[in-house]
Amino acid sequence: PGCWHVMGVTQAAGLSLRWFRDNLAEGYKDKAVRLGCDSYDLINQDVEKVPIGSRRLIYLPYLMGERTPHLNPNCRGVFFGLSAIHTKADMLRAVMEGVSYSLLDCFDILREMKVNVKEMMACGGGGKSRVWRQMLADMYGCEVKTIKAQEGPALGVAILAGVGAGIFPDVQTACKEFIEQDTWCQPDAAAHSYYEKGHALYQKLYQKLKDCYEDLTAL
Repeated sequence: PGCWHVMGVTQAAGLSLRWFRDNLAEGYKDKAVRLGCDSYDLINQDVEKVPIGSRRLIYLPYLMGERTPHLNPNCRGVFFGLSAIHTKADMLRAVMEGVSYSLLDCFDILREMKVNVKEMMACGGGGKSRVWRQMLADMYGCEVKTIKAQEGPALGVAILAGVGAGIFPDVQTACKEFIEQDTWCQPDAAAHSYYEKGHALYQKLYQKLKDCYEDLTAL
């Protein structure tokens, strides 16, 4: 009672990275098998070597249409700015940045609602990536933290069930019992300044392509 949950959704967030890995960078999976490690760890290592902005490459993560802030089932994914200089690592970083820009669209709506966000918690597959968490911190200008528990949404379900079953008196008490901070990233001012300009261009691209998406659907 008296509590509200506000949600923004990027349809193809982690899916964008998995799609690129499975279809355009399959070598990471093969190498991971040989080395006995996670393919995403290898991807993160290469992405860390790419400068912010992915050498002026921008990715729109609309592989499955979009929900927030554009309720548009017809928009599609785009790489904008491709050049002969770009490598797979550049494209992978652009994917991560594009997803982060999309989530920044959601973040902007929260700010319009006068919701002051001072810190962020990252969970799930993408939350395991240090380079991706730092990207989020730099874009949003706030701390991005993780928790020691790996379960993410499943842990939230268990907490709510525990409250519902009367094991805990309320959600806050249950959260204090189970949620413990693990790592955190501090925003970098120079990176934040760059990403502000990058996000403005990212948003402009959708507006310029909006009619083209409809034309594509009609083909």
